[in-house]
Amino acid sequence: MEFDYSPKVQAMQARLLAFFDQHIYPNEQRLHAEIEANRRAGNPWLATKLIEELKPLARQAGLWNLFLPKSSRAPEGLSNLEYAPLCEIMGRVWWAAEVFNCSAPDTGNMETLERYGTEAQKDQWLEPLLRGEIRSAFLMTEPAVASSDATNIECSIVRDGDEYVINGVKWWSSGAGDPRCAIYIVMGKTNPEAGRHEQQSMILVPANAPGVKVLRPLTVFGYDDAPHGHMEIELKNVRVPVGNLLLGEGRGFEIAQGRLGPGRIHHCMRSIGAAERALELMCQRAVSRVAFGKTLAQQTVTQERIAEARCMIDQARLLTLKAAYMMDTVGNKVAKAEIAMIKIVAPNMALQVIDWAMQVYGGAGVSGDTPLAMMWAHQRTLRFADGPDEVHRNSLAKLELSRHMKLPTDRVKMPVTRGA
Repeated sequence: MEFDYSPKVQAMQARLLAFFDQHIYPNEQRLHAEIEANRRAGNPWLATKLIEELKPLARQAGLWNLFLPKSSRAPEGLSNLEYAPLCEIMGRVWWAAEVFNCSAPDTGNMETLERYGTEAQKDQWLEPLLRGEIRSAFLMTEPAVASSDATNIECSIVRDGDEYVINGVKWWSSGAGDPRCAIYIVMGKTNPEAGRHEQQSMILVPANAPGVKVLRPLTVFGYDDAPHGHMEIELKNVRVPVGNLLLGEGRGFEIAQGRLGPGRIHHCMRSIGAAERALELMCQRAVSRVAFGKTLAQQTVTQERIAEARCMIDQARLLTLKAAYMMDTVGNKVAKAEIAMIKIVAPNMALQVIDWAMQVYGGAGVSGDTPLAMMWAHQRTLRFADGPDEVHRNSLAKLELSRHMKLPTDRVKMPVTRGA
């Protein structure tokens, strides 16, 4: 594969970096202050004015909907390989991706609608999502079962005439706290008697449908991620038209695999960006802080960690670019080993680099005075999100072992020797 970014991508990188220098980095404290002001006023779930102000500027800069390839509704969309270095830059600041309409879970939901939705569903939900007018949530995980095995999901989707009736409780429904969240993609069972991977379906549920109740926001190490949020949601006798079903009954696993492949690689791209930011902060602190008569940068332990961080980041980036290249050229199914590898490698790498940066900052590193603590919390969730480490490791091991397993008739016969 060609490792050099194309002139088009290099130009977009330059525009995006300039946008960060002008609009993102200088406004980090303003965004936090706005969220806290809303919290003190009694409603941290209000949409922030800052992000809404920056969205038109991002569109004017040609930095909008870059994540969605091969869509006539989003002609600005890039291939996975082209998008990778841009998504990495967006990962440097936890809220930045939304400015460019490239944030999860909307990206995965838009890709799902583009790939599996009807034209009517796209007109109603995809178009306003692509314009950044509404937001969405993906409701899959449940509190009562081990959702890393999605066949455990218990939420029921039962047909009743021209409607489906939905009952269940979901949690970690990211994005559902946002007041602009207008649509949920819900995974549940339409036929518990079908084959293990044919029981599940996905259906579109308006957030304001009767019977939908947000029970509570969930926190990650004390962060509530307002105004985005991760919600626990009850669906009680929720009725939606039959036309809200995606693709057909029993196709939920098929849709999930199509949705989660790009989502996983996007997460990994942003993880690399977070790690790069942490390494920058680490180096800046190391050259300016003095302990025991010399700067931290002169301490060999710090030098070793900086060197190791650089190696780990570049290794993860190359693996991610390979996965992106394979997704573009041979498809997600063939690239499943590479996707599993980056999902294991990237969040763990980012956590280690961020941890080392925290250590250099001392007490400030775990406070709100730097972005490191929130970055660490976000990266830690990625070892669960879109499949926990253990599931990806098991899948990867099985793929590797399958290369060495042959039918008995294919086995190489060992020579027989006397006395054996």
